[in-house]
Amino acid sequence: MLEILIAGGWLMLPLLLCSIVATAIVLERLWALRAEQVAPPGLLQQTLTQSSQQPLSSEQLQQLRENSSLGRILAAGLARREQGAARIREALQTAGAHEVHLLERFLSPLGSIAAITPLLGLLGTVVGMIDVFQQLDLAAGNAQQLAGGISVALITTAAGLTVAIPALVMHRYFLRRVSDLVVALEEESQKLLDHLTPNANAVAATQPQLHLQLDQEITDPVQENSSSWN
Repeated sequence: MLEILIAGGWLMLPLLLCSIVATAIVLERLWALRAEQVAPPGLLQQTLTQSSQQPLSSEQLQQLRENSSLGRILAAGLARREQGAARIREALQTAGAHEVHLLERFLSPLGSIAAITPLLGLLGTVVGMIDVFQQLDLAAGNAQQLAGGISVALITTAAGLTVAIPALVMHRYFLRRVSDLVVALEEESQKLLDHLTPNANAVAATQPQLHLQLDQEITDPVQENSSSWN
């Protein structure tokens, strides 16, 4: 392994760094985007049961905030339950937008790594080829020497693709995962709004939107159109 890194030249160092960063991001996002970490099943029903008996205390609201992303959204709405449907909906939207931002965290760097590493690998190959031809010109080398030099130069391209392909696959997976989680948060927040404002039909009919608007850099490392989930 060390021999391959040395043979690939100095551009193997940024590729190695990208590999380490991508691995760390993937492991962190796999842990952070678990359902029980974002929207635990049964949390809404449990919260509604408790709050129907009496308003939640500040300590109970704090425990709810520490539970999960959904818990923080529910706590924001319950804290405004005496202020009317409009204020509840506004609180749900604000808390939801903040949680969506947290769900998106590190997706942009992961997409950038998927886009940059093939280019770094190609650059390393081009630099290596230039060096090979310069040495052949000076030493009047033969075809066998040329073939050996080319094989060494191609190491960086292979290394770049080795990093980029898994990074791109996981980037796409996390985008889909975040989208599914946002839909779940939207549904649960709407149920809370309906429960707290049963007579405000005009307001309750309008679902509080937790917008998931990803930047171009986040949504597609290969320069497709940006996407959003409403």
